[in-house]
Amino acid sequence: MNNVMIEEPKVPRKRKSSAAKARGEAADPSASSLYVQSVEKAMKVLTAFDGSKRQLSLSEIAALTGFDMSATQRFAYTLAALGYLFKDPDSRKYELSPRLLDFTYHYLTSNDLVSRATPYLQQLGSETEEATNLTVLDDTDIVFVLRIVSRNVFNAHVIVGSRLPAYCTAPGLAILATLADGEIDDILARTNLVPYTGSTVYQPRKIRERIAQIRTRGYAHTEDEYFVSDISTAAAITNAHGRGIGAVNIAVARSRWHADRDEKRFADLVISTASAISTRRRIE
Repeated sequence: MNNVMIEEPKVPRKRKSSAAKARGEAADPSASSLYVQSVEKAMKVLTAFDGSKRQLSLSEIAALTGFDMSATQRFAYTLAALGYLFKDPDSRKYELSPRLLDFTYHYLTSNDLVSRATPYLQQLGSETEEATNLTVLDDTDIVFVLRIVSRNVFNAHVIVGSRLPAYCTAPGLAILATLADGEIDDILARTNLVPYTGSTVYQPRKIRERIAQIRTRGYAHTEDEYFVSDISTAAAITNAHGRGIGAVNIAVARSRWHADRDEKRFADLVISTASAISTRRRIE
């Protein structure tokens, strides 16, 4: 078993593009009379718990959200009363409650793509003895919504819910390749394009060039671009209009990778798996 432990890099904050700025208030949903500011504030308190610290004090929550102490106390008390935060009686600090996992459970059990892809990913994992994943695009990132691990799993820190940038991950690039050029440009403009490793392709021109290649060959392949020693091969799952609604990928540790044998084999497998899931969706 590969026991290499890699610390997951932190994803930097996204920058706002000039195109996004040009859209201005007209594209700002918070300007609508339907927008409820108190819901946004409650969510801001929950997202202050970003995983960097298990527990936060009221003053820390206030600093992270920008709220005054009175508002912070009211939101924290309400969220705790509803069961979404837990207050430690000894430290008087707050932490996320397991009740939040209800949302994950309901998302996974009601999601058609996840239910359709599950048997295919299980078969793919059994055939390759490698980690297989289903990811979806969320704004400029990919999110893992299904992960079938094997005894050879490379990075145990990547779990359902993990979020990685689309531009330097095989699943993200596979999905981007199905989008219109203008949409790709907008996503890249709103992404903080940085080199996570010495192998990361982060220049917009080079990213567009590789997307053109992915469109031609039907799959994306990355090596050492986000995690060192991680090799990933992915293909997009498309809807009836050919737009990527997700991606299937196989992740392999470099110590188990044999380029002359594995790339074509894994590419054929992810293409056929993604195609099978896509085809079943189109028949409906």
